[in-house]
Amino acid sequence: MGDKTGQMKLSFGMIFSIILIIIFIAFAFYGIKNFLELQDSVKTAQFMNGLQADVDKMWQSSGGSQKVEYLLPSKIDAVCFENDEYENFRFRSDKFVGGGKIEHINITKITEEGDFCVDNINGKVKMIIEKSYGDALVMIVKE
Repeated sequence: MGDKTGQMKLSFGMIFSIILIIIFIAFAFYGIKNFLELQDSVKTAQFMNGLQADVDKMWQSSGGSQKVEYLLPSKIDAVCFENDEYENFRFRSDKFVGGGKIEHINITKITEEGDFCVDNINGKVKMIIEKSYGDALVMIVKE
């Protein structure tokens, strides 16, 4: 009979190595998934901050019109403005993505024909921010 302990140690070592490789790959996929979700939430936060900053600039001016373009994750279908005192815009998407409130916009006039939505086309939302001379609030219209 021969000594079979070497064969047993080799197979246990191989099985243990394969298990470790599977665990490392699972953690890598988990980390990549979380990183991509973080990237999407950063894009939506940048959209909200950028839109508010552009609206504030137009609101402080006496009048004008400015075409703006923002980047959003592709999972968001559109940005919809609605006449709600707590959240006057929301993201239309298959998954829940929170909305927010943009100050200094004339939400009553923007939504007089119902909810006003601007589509997300290839990760970009384009709109026009305008204010007429003598108006107190800013309008948002489609490009």
